[in-house]
Amino acid sequence: MSGTLPHHGRFGYSAITRRPALHWPNGARLAVYVGFNIEHFAFGEGLGANIAPASKQPDVLNYAWREYGNRVGVWRCLDLFDELSLPTGALINTALYAHCPEVVDAFAARGDELIAHGHTNSQRQSDLNENAERALIVQCRERMAAAHGKAPDGWLSPWISESAVTPDLLREAGLRYTLNRCHDDQPTLMNTRSGPLWAVPYPQELNDIPMIMGRQMDAKDFAQMIIDQFDEMLEQAHKPAEPHGLVMGIALHPYIVGQPYRLRHLRRALRHIVSHATITAPGEVWITTPGRIADAMDTMNSLREPR
Repeated sequence: MSGTLPHHGRFGYSAITRRPALHWPNGARLAVYVGFNIEHFAFGEGLGANIAPASKQPDVLNYAWREYGNRVGVWRCLDLFDELSLPTGALINTALYAHCPEVVDAFAARGDELIAHGHTNSQRQSDLNENAERALIVQCRERMAAAHGKAPDGWLSPWISESAVTPDLLREAGLRYTLNRCHDDQPTLMNTRSGPLWAVPYPQELNDIPMIMGRQMDAKDFAQMIIDQFDEMLEQAHKPAEPHGLVMGIALHPYIVGQPYRLRHLRRALRHIVSHATITAPGEVWITTPGRIADAMDTMNSLREPR
């Protein structure tokens, strides 16, 4: 057999060992961000992560477990973020504005970056036709702008679900970056029919849903995974064969890591990162948000041609 396989056409192949170094602020070699998913789910219908086998709707057990995140877990995680002076990229379902607006307001008051995450994680974005998907993106962005005086710059699709035109619709709605891609350790500039769109790396392994819920990883092991990822990526960022300027994201959900016994281990992992960034080797690590990473890429690249 010969010939090329179907391709998305958004960007080409690029080996990380053959790129120029990226220069994060103050000479940092590794950018680290927390993507904190704050979600609301419909009762008695739709999608949702499960802690137990799904029951016939209304699936009270799994719905109540997820709602624990908005009632309890999110506030305990917020205390931890405050304790560590840790900024977050808060990924917001706009259904939260009707359900528990004080949760979103708490992250806005911290000055965290608010990132659009669809209206609800009860529905996959890829199930919509193009007009309905466009309306979803525009309405979410307008709702967040009305609430906070600033439209979001970034988007993470519910369940990382895309149609063939999602990047085009995001760019046309005024978004500057997407978190839907996990293909690299550095941002990638994507082609769309209306101009370039950054793909800021978002983790699918350093992520509590696939690891803790999918692979049934213990909380202490997930915390060690965060520490190991951080230590190894910082070591990689110092190797001459691989350019510095890497991105490490940590994806969290309050109904999972906000459970007290898991939170205890998460605290250990985040303290390790913050201690290194502020005490052990200040200047090597940039604790930031996805939007600031996109800002830095714009500064460095002036919207250069996609790789």
